[in-house]
Amino acid sequence: MPDASNNLLIPDNIYMFHPTRGDIMSNKLDFIVEELERLKAEHLFINIRIMESPADGWMVVDGKKVLNFCTNNYLGLANHPRLKEAAKRAVDEWGVGPAAVRTIAGTTRLHLELEKRLAAFKGVEDALFVQSGFNANQAAIPPLVGKGDVIFSDRLNHASIIDGARLSRAKIIVYEHCDPEDLEAKIQEHLPQYRRGLVVTDGVFSMDGDIAPLDKIYEVAAKYDVMTMVDDAHGEGVLGRGGRGIVDHFGLHGKFDVEIGTLSKAFGVVGGVIAGKKLIVDYIRQKARPFLFSSATTPADTAACLAAVDILEESEELVERLWENARYLKAGMDALGFDTGHSQTPILPIMLGDAGLAKEFSRKLFENGVFAMGIGFPTVPRGMARIRVMNTAAHTRDDLDFGLEAFARVGRELGVIK
Repeated sequence: MPDASNNLLIPDNIYMFHPTRGDIMSNKLDFIVEELERLKAEHLFINIRIMESPADGWMVVDGKKVLNFCTNNYLGLANHPRLKEAAKRAVDEWGVGPAAVRTIAGTTRLHLELEKRLAAFKGVEDALFVQSGFNANQAAIPPLVGKGDVIFSDRLNHASIIDGARLSRAKIIVYEHCDPEDLEAKIQEHLPQYRRGLVVTDGVFSMDGDIAPLDKIYEVAAKYDVMTMVDDAHGEGVLGRGGRGIVDHFGLHGKFDVEIGTLSKAFGVVGGVIAGKKLIVDYIRQKARPFLFSSATTPADTAACLAAVDILEESEELVERLWENARYLKAGMDALGFDTGHSQTPILPIMLGDAGLAKEFSRKLFENGVFAMGIGFPTVPRGMARIRVMNTAAHTRDDLDFGLEAFARVGRELGVIK
């Protein structure tokens, strides 16, 4: 035991004597060991695979070439020659890093051009480009509502919405998933107790692939004069005319107050966008902490995003190919007997329920040349584990047939289908 002459008062639950080293060892991190063991026992421990090639229809993952059904590269732009060339030119002209936050010395002509182009593409008055889609929700929500206000949030909203709502310190009221009637009931019950309210929903829900009934949500919010916000991360480049998003899909231009987007999915690069009414975007520029206190996006990323907008404005071919692939793959999975949930989009969940089964299914798919990860709690509710299949415009019909054959083999082997 430690020498009592040093007069240290050491609680028994803080230190213990190491039997071989003869020194004092802290057990303050035991909770981490216990939690990691629990995650492994419940098949929830995340094993991270290593990508060894660019995001595309096929990738090299952990040294093996596999069909990629994992990434959010909806339109196949992540490895597009025009985006890569735009990024290279920007590095030559602007260097590799911004070296400052946007409000001090980090705003370039590229940022302003991209914001102007994104606003025009989405049919809104203004747009603000930030570092990521996750940051966009954390940037937009706290300036709009705070202590004394109330947020009405869909039960299955993305973690970035949940975290942004928590940071605001507003009261959070959860309404049932995609249920405008429950939303209205919750507004009637709670709004009178607060200064102002905000309704926030994902547009396309990333794990189930279903679409929020945005038209009905808007009707409810307008009836009670509540602000509206939609996270269009999985709708941009997918829904609407030429991929202009969920607001375009429902014809709600000029009605929804805030649209949140990301440039890291269909656009194939990285970054987030806060779009909508100029008054609101100007206000968020003054108040959003991720914008005010984190360095600007790089010139290469910003230029690549501009090239992606160019491609989407020039043609709807990639969006149409994405949807053709989505319809073909879903029909094939349904014909095999898989439960594909309630998806209305290219996101295709293969519902398995048990997290252990989902992990084993994913492992065997990889052995059969298909990269599709199992998804479990906390990303989805307990008992709702699944394989989430993300097909893209980069896939050919032969690729999809290869994937369907692999799913059929593994599904029969594990007793999921007959």
